[in-house]
Amino acid sequence: MADFIFDRTMGANKLENIPKTIVLVGLMGAGKTCIGRRLAKRLGLPFIDADDEIEKSAGCSIPDVFDLYGEAEFRNGERRVIKRLLNQPVHVLATGGGAFVDDHTRRRVKDMALSIWIRADIDVLLSRTKRRDNRPLLRDTNPREKLEELIKQRYPAYEEADIVIENGHESPDVTVDLVITALEAFISPASCNKAST
Repeated sequence: MADFIFDRTMGANKLENIPKTIVLVGLMGAGKTCIGRRLAKRLGLPFIDADDEIEKSAGCSIPDVFDLYGEAEFRNGERRVIKRLLNQPVHVLATGGGAFVDDHTRRRVKDMALSIWIRADIDVLLSRTKRRDNRPLLRDTNPREKLEELIKQRYPAYEEADIVIENGHESPDVTVDLVITALEAFISPASCNKAST
């Protein structure tokens, strides 16, 4: 279970001296890339989207990787790319929805980074994922049923993240404030109050 769970009622503080890469995990549509870009800017860190790096490495889009090689080979490539990215200097890394579910990747993230689960309810996820048609796992299926299935499969792994942040309909900047507050509490727990449920 995550050490800290923060909700929308908490404030935000300034954070400096990030000791490790910050890895954002969660389901597709949770807002990892959107939040990650803003968070990196606020912290003065580089931002990397693992999916973009996978596409560069593969030389084709993620849907094409799924179509040409299948999900298992995609996951193998994803594992290798994230391993490489975690060896880079401190940055903010947004991962794909299945990355943290992989045992090897999750252990590596735990050893080398700070993990944050960006959690959103299913209606928010549905609203966001329907805007784009590049989600291989949602093609040719009922999106709600598939997301419900993924929630059951993946939430136990996501619960191992260091921090959990609820991301709903508020502005991304509000969510970034929550992330920064949570990071400050996690990195300097002696000077902050823990929040949990």
